[in-house]
Amino acid sequence: MKKLSFLIITISLLTFFSSSTLYAGGGGSYPNGAEAFMSGAVPPPGLYFTNYFYYYSADEMKDDDGDNIDAFDKVNVVADVLRFIYITDKKIMGGNYGQHLFIPFINTQLDFNAKVGPDKDDSYSDTNIPYIIYSPFLLSHHFMKGKLHTAVSLMDIYIPFYNQENDNLGYAGQNFWTFEPVVGITYLPGNFEFSVKAMYDFNTTQEDYPTVYGVNVDRKPGQEFHFDYSASYAVTKNLRLGISGYYYRQMTDDDFDIDSNIAPPVQELLRQDEGNRSKVFAIGPGFQYKYKNMFFELRSQWEMEASNKTEGQATWFKFTYAF
Repeated sequence: MKKLSFLIITISLLTFFSSSTLYAGGGGSYPNGAEAFMSGAVPPPGLYFTNYFYYYSADEMKDDDGDNIDAFDKVNVVADVLRFIYITDKKIMGGNYGQHLFIPFINTQLDFNAKVGPDKDDSYSDTNIPYIIYSPFLLSHHFMKGKLHTAVSLMDIYIPFYNQENDNLGYAGQNFWTFEPVVGITYLPGNFEFSVKAMYDFNTTQEDYPTVYGVNVDRKPGQEFHFDYSASYAVTKNLRLGISGYYYRQMTDDDFDIDSNIAPPVQELLRQDEGNRSKVFAIGPGFQYKYKNMFFELRSQWEMEASNKTEGQATWFKFTYAF
């Protein structure tokens, strides 16, 4: 019974976020590490298309102390994200006004070392478009004769498709909204580049959140702070080499709407889960290459110092086309 109780508690840490990693808490809507080189430098007025191809794999799940959880086996995520950016020549507060739209296609595979969850299975998977991301207000500035650039999205809005599968621990869909202010900064001293894209997430209530205890509860995911970063050097006019990564930290607890009809032991486990805040840091090499009106970018990122989430490795391939 002690082993069974321990298994239930550890598995209760695991829920899947729609586009890259496994989380104990928070909404985790943003795919950490998506942006890197020149992330604060918005291009001049025009229409742009960006495609992000993403692969994430992890065979370790960390608890609150950063120790491995034996009940977890592995997770794999493959995603393809389409982004459309429109920058106008209209000036607001000295900056160019624009908008952008993301459409993510995501496949997830989640495996355990025991049969868990609503389906009493050791493997869960899903393929979905969990949401679209839209910002009605982008503002970009360029200072110091092109050495300093800033990009601000008043609010990136994650609009759910309400296609969450309530009996699937590996679901890629979601049925809550995320509102995310964004600030990006790029500094270009000589051939060097330093960029950061900082975000803070506010999540609405997630209805019928599936738990491993065989009950569904309404949950308000905790607030999150995270940023992508990069540092690089222009080896040639068109080739840039550097490092990139991300930092993620859940700032507030999840809040479960625990029904009195739920068995008291399960109620207690859910209350414990509310305080399982996630955090992680990642870093790795990459390059960016420009050819005519196109940009190609390849990056790898290794996670470390994780708590209450998986610790794995991500690979990004990013393609941008200027019309």
